[in-house]
Amino acid sequence: MKKMSLLWIILDLIFLVVFNAVFFILGGFEHPASVWISYWFIHFAYAMVLLSTVLTRRGKSSAVFGMSILSISITYFFVALVAGAVFILISPESAKAAVIVQLCITGFYGFFLVSNLIANERTGDAEEKRQYELQYVRTASARLKVLMDNINDKEAKSKVEKVYAAICSSPVKSHPELAQIEIRILHSINELEVEAATGDNGKIILIANSLLSAVNERNIRSKSLN
Repeated sequence: MKKMSLLWIILDLIFLVVFNAVFFILGGFEHPASVWISYWFIHFAYAMVLLSTVLTRRGKSSAVFGMSILSISITYFFVALVAGAVFILISPESAKAAVIVQLCITGFYGFFLVSNLIANERTGDAEEKRQYELQYVRTASARLKVLMDNINDKEAKSKVEKVYAAICSSPVKSHPELAQIEIRILHSINELEVEAATGDNGKIILIANSLLSAVNERNIRSKSLN
């Protein structure tokens, strides 16, 4: 086990050790149901704080997602701890009040937690879609940029430059109906790379003209679909 992991485990256990030591040293082992209910709800709330990292969606904004979930769980823990401590100190014989209070607190926590998780999922999905949409323009433009640097013929290079300009000005937002033409464009760039390597300027011009038409078609369709 790595030293850092061991230190985190020790840090997580400090509260449990201290809380249980104080609880049993001062109160012993004989308690009414209201106290035990409060005791276990406090432990549940603390466990939810520790599980916040597991509930966090992975992605570019995972730090933001994690902070929001962690703040909700920490708030729940402190509220449950205060309410639980009150019932532990009062130690009522009836457990109804303790159950109702802790269930209400947990219910509010569950509502805010799930709502936040849903919002994070939507944000994460939108983020992934955005990254996919950016990938087409970034990949295509980057590859064409390299191609232009490797083409010496003036006319062939001019044709590729036009395709590059059209790609760079392309709408970033994509659509499922554009997937086929985007794949075709990337495949044509593959062909351009092959012809650039062999130095066949005639084929470079031919492919570049066809590629420019495909890019323009994609751009027009993108505007009508989005």
